[in-house]
Amino acid sequence: MTAQALATLPQHIAIIMDGNGRWAQKRHMPRTVGHAKGAAGVKTLVEHCAKLGVKYLTLFAFSTENWQRPADEVSTLMGLFVQYLEKEMGDLAAAGVRLKIIGDVTGFAPELQSRILAAEKATQHNQAITLVVAANYGGRWDVVQAVKNWQMANPDADVSLLTQAQLAQHLSTTGMPDVDLLIRTGGEQRISNFLLWQAAYAELYFTEALWPEFDDAQLGRALHWYATRERRFGKVQSSPHGEANDSNIR
Repeated sequence: MTAQALATLPQHIAIIMDGNGRWAQKRHMPRTVGHAKGAAGVKTLVEHCAKLGVKYLTLFAFSTENWQRPADEVSTLMGLFVQYLEKEMGDLAAAGVRLKIIGDVTGFAPELQSRILAAEKATQHNQAITLVVAANYGGRWDVVQAVKNWQMANPDADVSLLTQAQLAQHLSTTGMPDVDLLIRTGGEQRISNFLLWQAAYAELYFTEALWPEFDDAQLGRALHWYATRERRFGKVQSSPHGEANDSNIR
């Protein structure tokens, strides 16, 4: 990577891992094979991000809408989740990875819930990188839950006085920085109810590469692109003569 890319490295990268099923179908294989192939590359990506200095990596593993997929596909995804917690978390924990799961985990089987809690507890003091897995997650759900949690914590408070900062403290990502770079693989150009609040000012990078094809080189391209962006968070860019350039507001 170039010095410029390293100098502007995002603290928090979020990825919508899209294209597993299409990767398999292109090879005349069941969609479930694509999910297995996609899961196999996660460990390498996490380790690479940690070496670069990325502090937070959030992966969209299973949305609240994914329950509508065929039963065998959902079963495969749940099995891969359990397998990942069993086989990969030991190595990742040894590498200093902290695991955090966001989403409505009560929708999962009790065994999976127990494994999630155990993995989070075992890695809670690690500091190399925080791997956030969004599972049974939706951005709208997250905001609604935050409001409910705030009301529970402040039963006598006037909701009209609720501030953005207060609400953010009750999101599933509390304590983390907002997303700097949101990547979606697979060619689609939408964020699909993912981190709606947290990605408000994220740079959005869309690639045609299917998730099983997204490797270190693909990540490097995304980071080089990110390094060229000028993030102004709604402010205006001044011209050399000190005049505001409204055409560059973003």
